[in-house]
Amino acid sequence: MQTQTLIYIILAILVALALALFQYIYKSKKQGKIYWFLAALRFMTVLSILLLLINPKFDSVTYYNEKPNLLIAVDNSESVAYLKQDTKAKALLETLRQDEALNERFDLEFYSFGKELIPLDTLAFNEKQSNLAKVFERFSEVFNNAVSPTVLISDGNQTYGSDYVYLAKKYKHPIFPVILGDTTRFADLKIEQLNVNRYAFLKNKFPVEIIANYSGTSAINTQLKVSSGTATVFSKPLSFSKDNTSQIVNFNLPANRVGIGTYKAELLPMDNEQNTINNVKNFAVEVIDQKTNVAIVSEIIHPDLGTFKKAIERNEQRQASILNVQEFLKQSNDFQLVIAYQPTNDFKLLFEEVDRLKLNKIVVAGTNTNWSQLNKIQTNYKQQITNQTEEFQPTLNQNYGAFIVDDLNFEDFPPLKSEFGETNFLVPTETILYKTINGIQIDEPMIATFEVNERREALILGEGIWRWRAQTYFDEGSFNNFDDFVGKLVQYLSSNKRRSRLNVNYESFYNGNENVILSAQFFNKNYEFDANANLEILLDNKDTDKTTRIPFVLNTTNYQVDLSGLEAGDYSFKVNVASENISKAGDLKILDYNVEQQFLNANVSKMETIAMDTDGRSYFIDQTNAFTSDLLNDSRFAIVQKSSKNVVPLIDIKYLLALMMFCLFAEWFIRKYNGLI
Repeated sequence: MQTQTLIYIILAILVALALALFQYIYKSKKQGKIYWFLAALRFMTVLSILLLLINPKFDSVTYYNEKPNLLIAVDNSESVAYLKQDTKAKALLETLRQDEALNERFDLEFYSFGKELIPLDTLAFNEKQSNLAKVFERFSEVFNNAVSPTVLISDGNQTYGSDYVYLAKKYKHPIFPVILGDTTRFADLKIEQLNVNRYAFLKNKFPVEIIANYSGTSAINTQLKVSSGTATVFSKPLSFSKDNTSQIVNFNLPANRVGIGTYKAELLPMDNEQNTINNVKNFAVEVIDQKTNVAIVSEIIHPDLGTFKKAIERNEQRQASILNVQEFLKQSNDFQLVIAYQPTNDFKLLFEEVDRLKLNKIVVAGTNTNWSQLNKIQTNYKQQITNQTEEFQPTLNQNYGAFIVDDLNFEDFPPLKSEFGETNFLVPTETILYKTINGIQIDEPMIATFEVNERREALILGEGIWRWRAQTYFDEGSFNNFDDFVGKLVQYLSSNKRRSRLNVNYESFYNGNENVILSAQFFNKNYEFDANANLEILLDNKDTDKTTRIPFVLNTTNYQVDLSGLEAGDYSFKVNVASENISKAGDLKILDYNVEQQFLNANVSKMETIAMDTDGRSYFIDQTNAFTSDLLNDSRFAIVQKSSKNVVPLIDIKYLLALMMFCLFAEWFIRKYNGLI
């Protein structure tokens, strides 16, 4: 309390005392105990009023006990049930829930995980993927600053995400793995990995790489067979031993027929082998009879060129070459699409050649673009020449209708730099991205497409698109979404098909462990995105003739339907729009593969490693009593008494107001009762 406040309080006491004595003792003609009592009441009343006016502040200290968190994450993936550990896991979980000593010592938090970590509701052990790294990522974000020992109930087998052993080394809390399984090791053959390109070209051969592993001590012989239908297309004998536990087999298969070819790679099992599911892997290759060649033509060196090339070639059906104008003119017949990057004076011959061959093109304009020349050599748009540059950020046009564009959070992307001034289009255009300056969207396109005389063209007004690809990786840890955006633009410009009001985006086949998500866009007659449409998919299993009807769900700029969890097989589908005679049909294939059934044992070594790296301890599922006892006796997880100090102004103390009212009432009553009023 400050000295000045203390002086005010002393003065208040003196003033209240003086006033009370003056009124009831000094001025009173009578003397007695009742007058001294009334003086005391008046003293308390006046003092209370003066103290409320001074309003001094006091320190209020409260004490409380803070229990450490006990984070319990349970593996909800199929591998737990496949290893016959699901019943034991549920029993352990129930034991932890009802343990009074644990609940008294810790704040228990229960979670389950498969591909994602979620608060525990029920355990079904039906997750198709297990991502143990996600456990440590999410717990680090939420519980980083609190004492939070972590119990990981899992078999330690991971099928998705970063290596959890690496992330555990950075984890700040002790980890106590409870291993669902034992140390028993069985001899096992396994196709560890199969590498093959998604696409192949007709009359060519495509490479296949198979990595086969063996765990065991005795020497064995087996055979690797690859079949398509009932025909064996490749076969090779393999030998393994205690010292020779892995072999890599490379071979080529012919692509003789257009379409999806499905294959089965199999290691013939040993006698009494416990797990034969991991001896087999199915794969597919789509054979196509043409490849899109894209020419990226530029007279300058810029990182955008490599960005376009990498994004385009992510799809194996496409190939991109970076050329100057003269190099392109020598081989112009080899290309189906041209990207003219920042045209200069030399591009007049290129535009003439592109017009002669009736090729589609993308024009990218930036700070090195010669707009005087570009305005002359084409008639689709004219740029106001100011000889000044400006940085523009992108904003997605939600109503773009030529193809499906996913929102990549374009508003947060770095700006592109281009000529300052208005671009006047002389043909009808559709805008993919608008320009934004200082957070204000202007009615000018940054990326636009248009069709003239059955030829398609795109104009990108800005250089520096390589930063967009880098930003996508920074946000998502992958280039895929940006590459898909460029790929869709290239696909649209590589075709001259008439545009449709209903567009469906899907893959021709999916691996059994992938998410099967189809997206669609529907546009009204003005080719504006219709967010009120009702879309549904009729899915027909060709093997069982079972038909399923599933509605699409609106997802901002498109409609989506999640078909994950479908049985392996061949499917045909038809997407219908309610109240409109518009539909799209197609076929897709789901390959038979369950990654969670590839494990024969718990991964004991990894679980023990994360315990050792974090000063924890690992346990097997049958050691529950030792596990709970160690947690309760660990001095690192003691309950901590903490204090909370608050500054409380006197005016917040309601008892003082009550005392003042009591004194006033008592004084009035006594005076009234004694006839002093």
